[in-house]
Amino acid sequence: MTLTRAALAGMVDHTLLKPEATAADVAALIEEGRELGVLAVCVSPSMLPIRAEGMRTAVVAGFPSGKHHSLIKGSEARLAVQQGADEVDMVIDVGAAIAGDYNAVLADIVTVREGIGNAVLKVIIESAALSDEAIVEVCRAAETAGANFVKTSTGFHPAGGASVEAVRLMAETVGGRLGVKASGGIRTTDAALAMIDAGATRLGLSGTRAVLDGLAPQVSGTS
Repeated sequence: MTLTRAALAGMVDHTLLKPEATAADVAALIEEGRELGVLAVCVSPSMLPIRAEGMRTAVVAGFPSGKHHSLIKGSEARLAVQQGADEVDMVIDVGAAIAGDYNAVLADIVTVREGIGNAVLKVIIESAALSDEAIVEVCRAAETAGANFVKTSTGFHPAGGASVEAVRLMAETVGGRLGVKASGGIRTTDAALAMIDAGATRLGLSGTRAVLDGLAPQVSGTS
């Protein structure tokens, strides 16, 4: 597999989810994202509406704990789409997944899916906090619920962020029927390329420029 810098940028959700982020910070994120040629910017729903011409707008729901009532997640996501979001990254109830209550996980995702119509839905599973069995079952639930992507992490969980092993397992489980977004702790070009090699089709990055700067503009190998 080969990637150009532009192709890698076209897989990136350029992300700003710090609680102290201001409107000026989001404006700077959008400007930088446009300069870098990213696919999307990802922000907190309270920052909407925004103007991000030429890029997709992604927001989070139930973030970062996932412990919001499903109806709250669904309402938050629906409002975000009404305010211009193209994509919603929702956090599952991680405790339900750890307990093996995958029907509750499924119902949670369905509620958000029903709230956002045809908008893209990414399901954040906090893979670092889950067993391999739970990762597989949650990915299956996400597919059954009509999600478009499964996503590794919020980047805020103490268990950690994305790992190559989790991305590979997620990609094997969804078998190309869903996208796989790797996010959380991806700070270098090598780390980003390793995630792609493992099966990631989208990357969530806050340090996008540093990752892209490690890849030459001409065609470069990922291994």
